[in-house]
Amino acid sequence: MLCSNLSVTPAGRLLFAGVDLKDLVAKYGTPFYVMDEDRIRALCRMYTEAMRDAFGKDARPLFASKAASFREMYRILKEENFGADLVSCGEIYTAATAGFAMENTYFHGNNKTDEDLAYALAQGVGCIVVDGVDELHALARLASEKGVCPKILLRITPGIDPHTFEEVATGKVDSKFGEAIATGGAMAFVREALALPSLSLAGFHCHVGSQVFDAGVFLKSARVMLSFIKDVHRETGFLAGELNLGGGWGVRYTASDPVYSIRDNLLEVGRAVRALCAELSLPMPRILMEPGRSIVADAGLTLYTVGSVKQIPGYHNYVSVNGGMADNPRFALYRSPYTIVLPEKMNEKKTMLCSVVGRCCESGDILQENVALPASVRRGDLLAVLTTGAYNFSMASHYNRLPHLPVIMLSGGSDRLVVRRETLEELVARDL
Repeated sequence: MLCSNLSVTPAGRLLFAGVDLKDLVAKYGTPFYVMDEDRIRALCRMYTEAMRDAFGKDARPLFASKAASFREMYRILKEENFGADLVSCGEIYTAATAGFAMENTYFHGNNKTDEDLAYALAQGVGCIVVDGVDELHALARLASEKGVCPKILLRITPGIDPHTFEEVATGKVDSKFGEAIATGGAMAFVREALALPSLSLAGFHCHVGSQVFDAGVFLKSARVMLSFIKDVHRETGFLAGELNLGGGWGVRYTASDPVYSIRDNLLEVGRAVRALCAELSLPMPRILMEPGRSIVADAGLTLYTVGSVKQIPGYHNYVSVNGGMADNPRFALYRSPYTIVLPEKMNEKKTMLCSVVGRCCESGDILQENVALPASVRRGDLLAVLTTGAYNFSMASHYNRLPHLPVIMLSGGSDRLVVRRETLEELVARDL
């Protein structure tokens, strides 16, 4: 199986976190997202312990909220002593109303408006990751007006291609994020920040992409960024106390994705960072990282009910479900791979090749192509898309005026609703 929280009974029924999905259907209906709290907590603890072992006791993981932002996530993160990476006023508000400590948050984004920055300052966000010179001066002005001196990191572009999806590569020189080292923009950025007395520069942030399965990308980033810290110290006298190496560790969406140890990779990066600091005669900065997908992706799946099964002799087969691109747009956006199964027919041979499609009035509403399913698939069968805990809930839309799905959390064999299903009345609540 893709993940240890998946198992199959002798009768051929899929269990997720030890729970028979059929038991949830009678209670909640379909479609829904279901998440494994015990898996989330175990991964949080792994990151916390591995980062401390790799980088020292001050190192800290920050959850990349864009992967899954709802109140219960922040309650879990608070209990696990995680920090949080937030990228909008909506994420700030969600975290704050869940009781998450704002001093443990970092506010990201390449185009923060004046309203965004003012809201972050008013909420007491712990650190603002400044993306460019325009934002730097806007924040300095607002901070001066409010009589505060916020802690900031500067987002730096290290110029590394992670060989991942073009849409999620963020560390190249030609990127909408940050200021590039190679062009001289990053050094100028630092000088500008140091000249602004209403801001407190703590260090630097970088991020190079997603779905990374080995330490290589982070080793390159660490070398580039530590060398930059050395150059900045030599030229300006400022010595960065924090270095955020970003996130991007990959997860297994299909059986062809590699099995690897995040902990072992973190320890490898830690050894390299320590060696580089010694080589460059630098004190070890506080290291931060931003796992998101790798905390929640395989802790979630989406359960649908099959509607129509269309077999077009000599052409193609289509299996339609009662959801689709409105609750998971990632195939339409990135051609993202997924593993799809029939939870009540796990022991049946998969002899029918098909496209699993959604209910939206859009030919691109596809969850996955070339899926092998049992030939017995029929209307009313349950269908599960695995590893959907990251980005599916966050990227969901109201296309075709479809309500948002509920989120069910599992722990110790028990289930609870943490986000309820949106009603039709709520769909029009803001309409005038």
